[in-house]
Amino acid sequence: MSAGALLLWVVIPYVALTIFVVGHVWRYRRDQFMWTSRSTQMLESRWLRWGSTLFHYGTFMAIGGHVIGIAIPAAVPDAFGIDEEAYHLISVSAGTLAGVLVLAGFVILLYRRLRFPRVAATTTRTDLVAYGALTVALVTGVIATSGWNLFVSGYDYRETVAPWFRGIFLLDPNPELMTEPPLIYQIHALSASLLYAVWPFTRLVHAWSYPVQYLGRPYILYRRRYAPARTGGR
Repeated sequence: MSAGALLLWVVIPYVALTIFVVGHVWRYRRDQFMWTSRSTQMLESRWLRWGSTLFHYGTFMAIGGHVIGIAIPAAVPDAFGIDEEAYHLISVSAGTLAGVLVLAGFVILLYRRLRFPRVAATTTRTDLVAYGALTVALVTGVIATSGWNLFVSGYDYRETVAPWFRGIFLLDPNPELMTEPPLIYQIHALSASLLYAVWPFTRLVHAWSYPVQYLGRPYILYRRRYAPARTGGR
């Protein structure tokens, strides 16, 4: 095992994940009032509506694709009769759609932030770092999923990237696996580590604040403050 592989594919991921966990705990304990996306909808809503919708739906699809393609071993789809050719077709098609949606939404949101001075004035330094990490992650992800498979020779990441990723969370990392994938896959994996590290200190923390408890809440009951006036002379 080389020192470079150990640094890139063991040390950096674990440091990033540690910062991710500890940073969220610290942020929640010390900065709950800013645990928000700091919405700028009041400053501009038209571009936000389109950009936010595309970005979030694309992100949900991309996360689902990563869970299926990386977290689930290749033997599982095989057990359901999904061969390599069918899996490749589904992966590229769904991944391309997700990539186009999330990238289009991200570009719209960036344009909006640069185009409208009042929105740009709300941008912080941590926002710029988050945008940089997201840009690298999105661009390399689209190139790896769509460009590499459609216009180059293609690559089966389930034999290297996926087992390396699972090994990180199973505390059994194998950094040598990540010396085999094309450079674009390696950059994408490193950009994900960077994104994990900066996440707790940016507005991305709002991803954990969806009001799930609303699903179990009773309906709001509206009552009159005053009794209605009686009619009929009584």
